[in-house]
Amino acid sequence: MIDGVLTLAESNPVDHVVNAAPHASWAIGDLFGMHGVWLWSSHVGTLLLAGLLTVIVLWWASTHIATGPESQGTSRYLTTNKFAHMIEVICLYLRDTTVRPLLEGRTDKFMPFLWTVFFFILFNNLLGLVPFTDAAHLIDKVTDNHVLSGLLGATATQNLFVTAALAIIAALVINFAGIRELGIGGYLHHLTAGTPWYLWPLMIPIEIMGTAIKPVALALRLFANMTAGHILVAVLFMFAVQGIALLAGEKIGTAGVTYEPGAGGVVLGGAISLVSVVAAIAIYFLELFVAFLQAFVFMFLTSVFISQLSHHDEHEHHDEHGHEHAHA
Repeated sequence: MIDGVLTLAESNPVDHVVNAAPHASWAIGDLFGMHGVWLWSSHVGTLLLAGLLTVIVLWWASTHIATGPESQGTSRYLTTNKFAHMIEVICLYLRDTTVRPLLEGRTDKFMPFLWTVFFFILFNNLLGLVPFTDAAHLIDKVTDNHVLSGLLGATATQNLFVTAALAIIAALVINFAGIRELGIGGYLHHLTAGTPWYLWPLMIPIEIMGTAIKPVALALRLFANMTAGHILVAVLFMFAVQGIALLAGEKIGTAGVTYEPGAGGVVLGGAISLVSVVAAIAIYFLELFVAFLQAFVFMFLTSVFISQLSHHDEHEHHDEHGHEHAHA
């Protein structure tokens, strides 16, 4: 059966997206007195590859985007490489259209961090759409050994520990930027939300919880969106494999319930396989869109949270109260 070769088509679709799956580990050993520790998993491999791609691709693009020597005249301002030009357009859109209206004069200070967050998450999301895991599993199955399985391929951003680590880094940047912008006193005053002193016992705990909830929301949003799409694709491929089994006249079933196809197995199996494959292809295109969208959302919300801890936000907050009192 093909589901014994391709992890994406296994009878349990969740195995394809969890780090605890048997094919996700590559090196297991002892560490600090602990036995059976995962020294390397497919998520680790994807993280390292995404990090290398982020550094190499952006460095390469920067060399092609940089202004050339004066001998080139006005042409030295043009980016001639198409891929580098695409990277430049994305970076300019993120900076000028998305972040600058929020951070204004602080935009250039935070853009290196925000660009890195966007492209690192994007590369992780895109690498998860490449069937490295299935290719490695297939090679190991053919060669009858365990050399490649678990080395690379899992979507790191569907691991809650990874998204939590990214969210913690974002939270540290957000709050340290707020303290640097407002000062300790201003940062603590921000926790009162500009309310009268007698409301502080209510507002301060709410603001503190809000400060903690923001990174939690960042981590869960990225984790849930990437996991849900991959499980859906795995389910569709599982259906496709079951349809192929019906076409071949094999018995199918799970949980002790077996269905033995009859004369209608060919028609039913063909219909199931066709619909499942077409739907899986459509979902893959949707996953490609989600890969870009979730990288953008994580970066955008980080920018929003940074902007909320600024003098500009404080002035807007007081102006709004002033307008409310004027209308009253």
